[in-house]
Amino acid sequence: MPLPRLGHDNLGLGLGLRATHYPHILKHRPSVDWFEIISENYMDSHGRPRYVLEQIAEHYPLVMHGVSLSIGSTDPLDRDYLKRLKGLADAVKPAWVSDHVCWTGVGGRNTHDLLPIPFTEQSLKHVVERVKQVQDVLERPFVLENPSSYVQFRGSTMDEWEFITRMAEDADCGLLLDVNNVYVSTFNHELDPHEFIRNLPHERIVQFHLAGHTNMETHLIDTHDNHVIDPVWDLYRMAHELTGGVSTLLEWDANIPPFDVLHAEVLKAKRHMGEQLQTDDSTEGSPATDDTHEMPIDDASWVPHPLHHMVAEVE
Repeated sequence: MPLPRLGHDNLGLGLGLRATHYPHILKHRPSVDWFEIISENYMDSHGRPRYVLEQIAEHYPLVMHGVSLSIGSTDPLDRDYLKRLKGLADAVKPAWVSDHVCWTGVGGRNTHDLLPIPFTEQSLKHVVERVKQVQDVLERPFVLENPSSYVQFRGSTMDEWEFITRMAEDADCGLLLDVNNVYVSTFNHELDPHEFIRNLPHERIVQFHLAGHTNMETHLIDTHDNHVIDPVWDLYRMAHELTGGVSTLLEWDANIPPFDVLHAEVLKAKRHMGEQLQTDDSTEGSPATDDTHEMPIDDASWVPHPLHHMVAEVE
């Protein structure tokens, strides 16, 4: 049987690195196990973001997480993008590089969204071949995440968990299990989130994502803008038991709170590992503070999206 996590270390409890927290991290060097960066925010930057990243990389393990690989697109793989991605990886030496099982554009246009793919034999073969090509270029561990989804294809011939399982095995890649995305997608499509997680190849899961979402009553939107809710924590506990524990990352990309609130949120994961929290729990259930929000809200109906923080970070 393959080693758990494909032999990769469990990095512990990490946070998504965001520009608003740069000063706090550089000044206080908080006791965070590791940080995950959005690859596109640093690939073409040689200014302050890259400088800060280099300082942080001296003291913390890093993982690179991308949003523009478009592994499921019918466009040819963007070789220039892969070259720049590899250049960043060679510079910061992440534990692994990840992206999403989705497509982000076609015809040379980027929609800046994580769009669903049909779960068919033809689509599976297409994605597996592209994953192999990406791994050949990067020459380092590559991991793919299940995205949240809001529509399904009538032509799909298998469940998402079967598609992901076969993809990981055929392409010999790792998986990033976003527990919140499982909850969001299964709610939207009236599926069982426990069945989803139980049917994944647990030995190939090398990382978890946790995040908050927005409840629109008829559907959920993966907004990364608030605390993780109890049902998602319950799913995380089950996933932790099935995998034996893997690197866990908290995402919070809109209505970003002070660093201490963010750190306290990811430390709650210890409860679901059978450990006791070593921090004050007074922030649990409190609303996210809005004073460090990086995106202007001009319309009360505006709903944040996980990709909206990207532009604000590129300098």
